[in-house]
Amino acid sequence: MTRIYCCGHRHLTDDELCSDCRGFLDYALKRLELCPLSDDKPPCEDCSIHCYKKEQREAARIIMRYAGPRMLWRHPVLTFHYLRAKIKAKKKQ
Repeated sequence: MTRIYCCGHRHLTDDELCSDCRGFLDYALKRLELCPLSDDKPPCEDCSIHCYKKEQREAARIIMRYAGPRMLWRHPVLTFHYLRAKIKAKKKQ
């Protein structure tokens, strides 16, 4: 999603993310790696543990709002997995 956002906002240079997008992606991957829920992790918006700092949470919201609708066309399989995880998380509530 970060790549879709970066490319759509013309930040992408030579197929590399801009420094802001790369920094956010590195932060997000580190937080995901340290997530205590690991395998049973629901989508972040449905998670009971908010592990992002406020600034990064806002960046994630902006990126996801932009890239989310575009995911269906670029990565339909990933979109399917994401929606399935959301449904599974809703059933657990």
